[in-house]
Amino acid sequence: MKVALSAGIRLSGVICLSVFLAGCGGSSSGTDPEASPTPTEPASEVPVVETGHPKAVREMMALGTRNTEARFVPVVTEGARSWQPYERAPTHTHVVSLPSQVIELSDGTKLFAKVALPGYEAGQPAPGNFPVVLTQTSYNTSVGQFVPELGGVNEFLVKRGYAHVVVDVRGTGNSGGNWEAFGEREQADYLEVVEWVTEQSWAKPSIGLEGISYLGITSILTTQHNHPAVKASFPIVPIGDGYRDIVFTGGNVNATFIPSWMALVTGLGLLPVELLANDPAAFLAAVPERLTGALLDFQVPTILKAVLGEPETVYDDDFWRIRSPIEGVDKINVPTFVVGGLFDLFQRSEPLWYERLSGRVPTKLLIGPWTHIAAAGVPDNGLPADGVPDLDTLRLQWFDEYVMGLDTRVTEQPNVTQYVLGLDSYQTATHWPHPELRAERLYLGAENALSQQLPVNDETYQTLQQPLNGLCSFSTTQWTAGLTGQIPLPCLEDNRFSELAALKFELEAPDEGLYLNGPMQADLWVSTTAADVQVAVRLDLVSPDGTTRPLSNGLQTASLHSVDESRSRFVNGEMLQPWHSFAEGERSMMKPGEIRKVSVEIFPSSAFVESGSSLRVSVNTSNVAQGVPPVLTSLIPSLGGVMSLHIGPNTPSSIVLPVVPASTLKQ
Repeated sequence: MKVALSAGIRLSGVICLSVFLAGCGGSSSGTDPEASPTPTEPASEVPVVETGHPKAVREMMALGTRNTEARFVPVVTEGARSWQPYERAPTHTHVVSLPSQVIELSDGTKLFAKVALPGYEAGQPAPGNFPVVLTQTSYNTSVGQFVPELGGVNEFLVKRGYAHVVVDVRGTGNSGGNWEAFGEREQADYLEVVEWVTEQSWAKPSIGLEGISYLGITSILTTQHNHPAVKASFPIVPIGDGYRDIVFTGGNVNATFIPSWMALVTGLGLLPVELLANDPAAFLAAVPERLTGALLDFQVPTILKAVLGEPETVYDDDFWRIRSPIEGVDKINVPTFVVGGLFDLFQRSEPLWYERLSGRVPTKLLIGPWTHIAAAGVPDNGLPADGVPDLDTLRLQWFDEYVMGLDTRVTEQPNVTQYVLGLDSYQTATHWPHPELRAERLYLGAENALSQQLPVNDETYQTLQQPLNGLCSFSTTQWTAGLTGQIPLPCLEDNRFSELAALKFELEAPDEGLYLNGPMQADLWVSTTAADVQVAVRLDLVSPDGTTRPLSNGLQTASLHSVDESRSRFVNGEMLQPWHSFAEGERSMMKPGEIRKVSVEIFPSSAFVESGSSLRVSVNTSNVAQGVPPVLTSLIPSLGGVMSLHIGPNTPSSIVLPVVPASTLKQ
C-alpha cells in the first residue's frame, strides 16, 4: 500500500472596482474500505442504438442535446488548408456616434443603446444605410468606451462600412429592468432589439452578431430566434452547457469565477452614468432596485442556493437548461465562427459548438492557448501567428462574406485551427474531433506508470480527502478567467506544488512523440472512509528537468457518478467523453467498503508530448479553484475521509486518451 500525504491592468481594475461596489455525511463507521469483494460499475441508462448508421459512425458519436437526435458528421478526407491573407482598406475616415438611443420593449422596459456610423468628417455620418454589427452586453456600454472588450465600439469595422450597435441588456448598465443572466425574458429581448435595428433609417436588414464572453453568448442566443436580418455570428469564448462547463463541473459549484462575475455585472450596473445624465429620476430608481434585486432576487440567492446545495440549482434542471445555449444549437441557421481557448472558462463546449454546427451551416473554429481574458487580447492574444490573422481581420472577412455580401473566399480558409501545446504552434485540420483520432486506454499501474497492459496484481493507493487542493495551481488562473495569471507566483504556472499530495502516474513519450487532440476520460475505481468523495484528475506535460505545463483537468463527485451512455462519446469502441446526467434522483452516497467506478470527464485539449518528456496523470480529492462540493449535499459527507484508488484486474483504473498520429503535425 502506497500513501500520498495529502490591457490586463484595465480589465483587472474594472473587475476589482465592481467587486468592491457589489460587496455588495460524515465519515463511515470505520469499516475497511477494501473490504468489498464486488466493485460496482456506475449506474447508466440503457443506451439508444442508432441501427441506421454504420458502426464506425456510431462510435464517433457526438454529444447530443436533450430531446434531439444526435447528429453524425462524416469524416472529412481532404487535406487541411493553410490560412490565406485577407485585407480590405478602410472606406471611411471617421467613426460618428449618434445621440444615445432608447429601445422600448413590449413590456415597457427601456434598453440603452450606443450607435456608431461610418463618416467622412467629425460629427457627420456618411449618407445612406449600412450593414450592422450588433453587440449586446451586460458590462455597461459606458465602461465599454474605456474597456472595449466589455462592449465598446469596434472602430476597425465601422471605418470599413459597418454601423455598430451596442446595447445594455435589461437590468445592466444604463438599461431598465432586472437582470437574471440569460433568463427567458432577456432572451426574448434579443429578438426585439433586432427588430428595432431593422427599423432604423441608417440600417440595412443585414446584421452580424459578435462579442466576447457574455457578449458572444448573447450573439449565439440571438441567432436562435432566426430573424431573417441576422446573417452571421462571430462569438468569442461562448459558453455552451452552463451546468457542465463551469457552474457545476462534476457536480461541484464554481466558487471562484461565478461569484466575482456576478459581482462584476452588479457593480457595473451601479454605474449608469448615461442614465444619470439623460434621466436622473430613472437613475435614482434604478440603483436601489438593482441592489435589492442582487441581494434578494437573483445574484446572492442563486449563489447561496448553489453553495448550500438546494435542488433548484445543484442539479441539472430547467434553471440551467434555459441558460445553456447549446440546448438550442439546432435552431441556428446562420454562418458561425467560434473562437475558444485551451484554458478558457468554456474550454469544454467551444469545440462542441463547431461539431454540432458543421455540416448544417458554414462554420469555423479557432482555439488559441488562451485563458478567458487572453482570448480578448488582455493583455495580448499573440495573433497574428503561424499565418493565423488577428481577430479583427478574421471577423472582418467573416462579416464581409456573409453580412456585406462580398466575395472573400472565406470558405477556403481552414475549418479548424488549434494551438498545440508542447509544439507551441497553430495547426489546422478539416474537422473536430480530428478525423484520425483514436481512443487509447492506458492503465494506471505499478511503479506509478501508465501502461497499455491490464494490471495483473491488486494494489491500493491512498490519499487524504481535503477540500483545498489546487488552491495555488494553474487551475486558479484558469477559473479566475486568467486574472491571477498576472501574479508572479511559480505555483500558478507549475503544478508540481499542487500535486504534492496527489497520486501520480506517468507515461514517457515514444520516439516520435505523442499527439493528443480531443476530450479525455479517466475511469477510476475508488473507495472512501467517508460517504462521498470528489475525484480530481489533472494532466500535465512534464519536461526532462521535472517542470510541468498544464494540459487539462477534470472533476467529478462520486455520488453523482451515473453515466448516460446514449449521450456519451465513443471512439473505436472506447468511451472518450462521459455524459453525467446530474439528476436529483440519481445521487448515490458511498457505502462503507464499497469500491465504485467513477468516470471523470477531462476537458478537451490539444498537446504534443515530445520524446524525452512525459505525460503525467495526477489524482486527488479536490480542485478548489474549479469547484467545491455543495455544503449540505456533498462537502460535509466528504470531510475527514481517506480515498483509496484501486488498481488491478478487477478494478482497472485507467485513462482514455485522444491519440492522433504525430505524422499529421506540420513541424
